[in-house]
Amino acid sequence: MFEHTLTDGTVWLTRPAAADIDRIVECCQDPDIARWTTIPSPYGRADAEYFLDGVVAPGWASEVPVWAVRTAADGPVDGMLGLHDRGPGVREIGFWLSPRCRGLGVMSRAVTLVCDFAFAPDGLAVARLTWRAMVGNQASAAVARRNGFRYEGLARLGGLQRGARVDEWHAARLATDPPGPADGWPAAVFGGGADA
Repeated sequence: MFEHTLTDGTVWLTRPAAADIDRIVECCQDPDIARWTTIPSPYGRADAEYFLDGVVAPGWASEVPVWAVRTAADGPVDGMLGLHDRGPGVREIGFWLSPRCRGLGVMSRAVTLVCDFAFAPDGLAVARLTWRAMVGNQASAAVARRNGFRYEGLARLGGLQRGARVDEWHAARLATDPPGPADGWPAAVFGGGADA
């Protein structure tokens, strides 16, 4: 797959590279990133190297790209946003963001860019994007809801984090769904979540 840099002039999404390893390791020391994702914890340089070689490279080769989130074209990594293959015409979106960019709308902008690219006929042309998060991750839920993902329910013990079963919230957006905030989310899911 041809690499695609995505930007709205405020957020830049680029393929993470070897030059980003130290910054990725630094970001992944944040307790909230470890709490809400499935990254190894503790997270070290070997984990970042494996991520680039074992996840990012094959992902770009098979239309499941991973982007570094930056707030300047040549700026440091402030987050990661990736797609995962969930069958023909379906991708799952996942993301994390560094503490310094939380609450500023950075991830909401990044997700908008990726949704536009994923649904575009000259992008990935997917029919469905799914999202899931561990119960309690209200910031992630707020981003998904703001980007038109419709709540589809609670999967009890539906996820696995470092060997432990966890409850998950699930949502999805279809190519035919409008991009704005989605109705129908339980207040307990997204209430109180900051704009990531």
